[in-house]
Amino acid sequence: MKNIFCVLLISMVQPILAQTKLEKAITNLEDNYEHEKVYLLTDKLQYAAGDKMWFKSFVFDGYNRSELSTTLFVELYNADKKLIDWKTVLLTNGEGSGDFQLKEDLPEQVYFVRAYTPYMTGFNEDYQIIKTIPVYNPNSTESLVVSKSSDWSAKAFPEGGTFINGMPTKFAVRLSSDTSLPETWTGKIIDTQSPNVSLATFKSFDKNVASFTITPASGKKYQAIIQDNAGKSKTIDLPSVSDNGLHLEINSSKEGIKYALKGVNLKQKLQDYKIVGTINNHLAYKAQIKQSTNEVSSLIPTKISNGANGVLQLAIFDEQDNLVAKRLCFIKPNDLKIEKAEIIGQSIKQTPRSFNSIDLSPESYFKNYTVLVSEDDGSNKPEEENILSGLWLTGDFTTRIDSPAQYFSKNANSEALDALLISENWKRFDWNSVLSGNVPAHNTNSQKFLSYRVKPIKDNALMINSTVILVLRLGKNQPTVTPVKTDQNGYIYLNNINNDEPLEVSVFANADKSKESNADNIFVTIEPLVNPVQFNGNFPGTKYKLVKNGDKKTLPATISKAINTQKNNKKIENSEVEIEQVKLVGKKKDPKQELDKQLSSGMFSSINATIFDFVNENQYVAGFTNIFDWLQGKAAGLTFQKDSSGNNVPYIRNQPAKIYLDEVPTDASMISSLPVNNIAMVKIIKGAGLVGEAVAIYTMRGNMQSKSNEKPALQKNNSSMIKGYDKPSEFLIEMIDDNAKIEKDTRETLYWNPNLFDSDYVPPRIKFFNNDSAKQYKVLIISFDEDDHLLYDQQIFK
Repeated sequence: MKNIFCVLLISMVQPILAQTKLEKAITNLEDNYEHEKVYLLTDKLQYAAGDKMWFKSFVFDGYNRSELSTTLFVELYNADKKLIDWKTVLLTNGEGSGDFQLKEDLPEQVYFVRAYTPYMTGFNEDYQIIKTIPVYNPNSTESLVVSKSSDWSAKAFPEGGTFINGMPTKFAVRLSSDTSLPETWTGKIIDTQSPNVSLATFKSFDKNVASFTITPASGKKYQAIIQDNAGKSKTIDLPSVSDNGLHLEINSSKEGIKYALKGVNLKQKLQDYKIVGTINNHLAYKAQIKQSTNEVSSLIPTKISNGANGVLQLAIFDEQDNLVAKRLCFIKPNDLKIEKAEIIGQSIKQTPRSFNSIDLSPESYFKNYTVLVSEDDGSNKPEEENILSGLWLTGDFTTRIDSPAQYFSKNANSEALDALLISENWKRFDWNSVLSGNVPAHNTNSQKFLSYRVKPIKDNALMINSTVILVLRLGKNQPTVTPVKTDQNGYIYLNNINNDEPLEVSVFANADKSKESNADNIFVTIEPLVNPVQFNGNFPGTKYKLVKNGDKKTLPATISKAINTQKNNKKIENSEVEIEQVKLVGKKKDPKQELDKQLSSGMFSSINATIFDFVNENQYVAGFTNIFDWLQGKAAGLTFQKDSSGNNVPYIRNQPAKIYLDEVPTDASMISSLPVNNIAMVKIIKGAGLVGEAVAIYTMRGNMQSKSNEKPALQKNNSSMIKGYDKPSEFLIEMIDDNAKIEKDTRETLYWNPNLFDSDYVPPRIKFFNNDSAKQYKVLIISFDEDDHLLYDQQIFK
């Protein structure tokens, strides 16, 4: 919906031809005010400490998936604005995914997920998404409860922003609160000189908004008296009545947007007034009134948006290009352009732990899907937010809207949406600022992917304008060798890097063609050029509050199920370990056992341990400078989280693991500097023996040598490692039908796939196993075709 343009042609309105101050402002707007917004989908609305939080991000440039950014930062904070965890997400066609592993010792409270692109940091921080996530912990001394009382405020907004003597004016009344809003509320309008006479009454459409119409008289002062369902009452003033100005009325329908202008006591009437419509900071409509008249009306056709939905801002300027009225309205509110999934087959059962499948058409224009399947409790509780409200509403406004998804549901009230937009203001730009020629202090040339600045130093001196050998090795791949020249500052730049595996960067001096390159006395540092930024704002208020526990702590039913699911996962992990141990029974001692016997003392002996032998087995460690980087994903139940210094810290079954180096307690920072080629054995001990949950690392002894047939990656100062993007975890489709250890399967999220796609006309298949209680399933499917048409389908399968 970019560069949309339409010229109004009726008897009294002619197209603008000259390059005016307003025209220059429109050019400034389109060239410098492109914006992005983020919608973040999580697999659940609330979590238990120890859960994994899956998320899918959609980044939009207006109403299209963004091509501006390829990087998204997603950060997890506690209520004190302490950064708990963060992810660097690769965006492909504006989409990316990831996950957070919540620690089991997280205190029970409300947490916040912040998501933004580097491009967005040049604009108002208020437009970065902040998602509220309640996290429960049965061991916390405090409990989250929903606050029953709410303190709210109200404002009244006249349509177009003007309140003129003798002109019937539509008002929107908007309630706001940092916690929660009353369920229902009513009000009346009075003249302060006759407070007992009601001039108009209104009833809330929903928690957010109501509307009424009143014809004011000059010299009168009007007030609105509002009362909620709990009996709380507040009185607010309406704006002062003006004796002159421009009155604006707008009605939106399937045919288009009809507007009517009426001038009151204007010197030149409406002659040379301009009407400008913008969608997503781009010109969509413009016209100028050439004749002398006090009234003009016309219909703006829906083709200004190519028939798509969205918010139009209509602004009216006088003959001096002064802004005199403005209004937001929604294009085709009763005709949402949303596609549904084409399902060609399904096998749905209610039997506990049964296999279920849903097949999508391989001949659809939609090729990549985001799919979430959850147990549905049958409550028919409406969504509070979804991708529709994020795309068309909340992503563009900073004020809090209660349950914004309701405005795009099957039973949506278009009158309520219209009143809501009367009460809103398009704050992504200010017309007066744009007219003045102001430009955001922002570099619109956002970098593609990640970029780095490499600084090699030889013999404590910068290598300025020097030819060096740059060696890059991605994961286990073969290295690439390239001669490069440092710039006048001694830097080498690595641009547009989109790796999700460790990238080793080495620099060698290149003395001359007859000699080999060498790394002697070279020290290399790498500085990332695409960085997250500090959050300076305040988190939004929530409807929750923390209270001290009573005699018995009560948890929501879904949280109790989540905690039971965590216990089941541990049982499955332990079962896998036991199976491996059984396989070893009766076998002769192998070299790995002999190495374990040689290096381990009795205190570190355990039948519940996973051993990695670097002496007798090729572990393919070349390219890794930190053993914890190599260990990721190699042992069941072993995960890693970063500490405040950026070091990977091991967790076993979501609990911090003790770290030992040659059976001496140490920390993650010490291990990060240990050369990987000096390691003989790593032992992962899970809750058995005398040391508990632990990672024990043993170094080479005597004549031991690494079994790796790769050239050892010597730990030298001329090398450094780039982590790159965070790779999403894999959501496992669990089959636990024959697992007798699982007494009650209580999984809420049954299937999560942020990138389900078809291949060679094979139907994309949604496949999952039931838990022990689900009788029906909530299936959410989201997709975009090549033209960014939206597929949004949420169904209940029984």
